[in-house]
Amino acid sequence: MPNRTTPLTPARPATAAPRPSRTPRLDGPAPILVAAVLWGTSGTVGSLAPAGAPAAAIGCAGLTLGGILLFLTSRRARSLPASCTRSERWLLVLGAAAVACYPVAYYPAVARTGVATATVIALGGAPVFAGLLSWITGRARPTARWAGATAATVLGCALLVLGPRFTGQAGTMDLTGVALAACGGLSYAVYSSIGGTLITRGHASDAVMGVLFGAAGLLVLPLVAFAGTHWLTTTRGAAVAAYLAVFTVCLAYRLFGHGLRRTPASTATALTLGEPAVAAVLGVAVLDERLSPVSWCGLGVLALGLVLLAVPVGPGRRGR
Repeated sequence: MPNRTTPLTPARPATAAPRPSRTPRLDGPAPILVAAVLWGTSGTVGSLAPAGAPAAAIGCAGLTLGGILLFLTSRRARSLPASCTRSERWLLVLGAAAVACYPVAYYPAVARTGVATATVIALGGAPVFAGLLSWITGRARPTARWAGATAATVLGCALLVLGPRFTGQAGTMDLTGVALAACGGLSYAVYSSIGGTLITRGHASDAVMGVLFGAAGLLVLPLVAFAGTHWLTTTRGAAVAAYLAVFTVCLAYRLFGHGLRRTPASTATALTLGEPAVAAVLGVAVLDERLSPVSWCGLGVLALGLVLLAVPVGPGRRGR
């Protein structure tokens, strides 16, 4: 969740300013792209779960374990609510609810529409939702660069994951599944926007992500128990859950929050469209899947859009 005519947020206080010697390389698009790579491994790893493990249980278990781990390893997470204003505490509540809503909406959407359609709608819609939220709240106006790059990433994502369907073998569309996938994309845009707002106000990124995901992990804990935990008692199931928790939740969202320090939420959500590209490459390399020519073209368009979003604009070109 781009070159922009107005700052996304007011300048941060001097006490919260990043250290010049470290942030140019560690802040911005780079950690967000690394997070997208980690998220892209989740599908391949999830496919290694024991047979019969519910998809929703896998996703919620990863969120619960990873969210709690992220909270416990964030030094200032425990003191964050006390340092927030009343309105910021409400933002934390809304953000945690949005995080919890994502797996609840996304995984049932996958079951109803398939991973390809759900991925396109959720991940492709997230940067659009984030841009609209920034516009509606007055935090930033969409620019031609952002609009063009986002359109390229969404188009590339659609071609990548829907390429096989251009053969004319697509089935009927489940409208409930489509709505659930859209809700997943909206929830992702909401918590990215809230996280970006709190971080750019001077709160530590690891603390913000720790509170959001730790609280969300507790919210979905009853769903994990309801969906079934028998698969977690196996060695393979425990290993899958541990990987998802440590790498795709704890580490990935710590990097994502760090990147939000200098990257608008609308750009960050668009950059994470690299996730389906990584998933597709891993599917070819590890699972022996095949990409259609249309999907390879989509991969190229997606890469172009990510480059446009990730490469900073020169100082003399800002505001155009």
